[in-house]
Amino acid sequence: MRTLKLGLRPYADVEAAMRAFSAARTPETEDELWLVEHERVFTQGLAGRDAHVLAAGDIPVRRTDRGGQVTYHGPGQVVAYPLLDLRRRGYYVKEYVFRIEEAVLDTLAHFGVTGHRVRGAPGIYVRLDDPFGHAVLQPVPDAPFAGLGKVAALGIRVTSHRSTHGVALNVAMDLEPYTRINPCGYAGLATVDLRTLGVEVTWEEAATRLAAALRSRLA
Repeated sequence: MRTLKLGLRPYADVEAAMRAFSAARTPETEDELWLVEHERVFTQGLAGRDAHVLAAGDIPVRRTDRGGQVTYHGPGQVVAYPLLDLRRRGYYVKEYVFRIEEAVLDTLAHFGVTGHRVRGAPGIYVRLDDPFGHAVLQPVPDAPFAGLGKVAALGIRVTSHRSTHGVALNVAMDLEPYTRINPCGYAGLATVDLRTLGVEVTWEEAATRLAAALRSRLA
């Protein structure tokens, strides 16, 4: 898998490049993993509801063809786009999502943070009161996000076994824009980054670690 670090780029430019890459690829095209920081933007998934954008203000809102609801991208966040031929790799969408989440869990564990899944809500979450503890997450009835903060959001698209979009890991961001939306469609969902959790790491180090984990888990 060829890995490219694209730097700080507008979302629209990278999304257009992803579409072009996917449309032009052949059965022999090498898979790629793109790592990027985006300029500030809210993105809406295919089924995204406008009501989940509470007050965009000066941040643009862009419709996109990925799954999921609204999320935010901005500097200090590692966004990883695995552009894969899933048929060639031998797994389907559900397993693909699982493997991406496993890579994020591996990355967090490297920095001492314990990540968790929430059933029915793709992405990775941490305990706000004990992000480094290893206790098994016990879901709260009717309040699945109680005591949790989201540290990584996932939204993908697979067309003709070709994947686009991917996962965003919050490293050291301005988190204020998340208060302007219902993150991923969940009102009141707390959003955190590694810096909030007490982990000081550079974008470069986090991107390198996440890329290695993705290459391993998506092999």
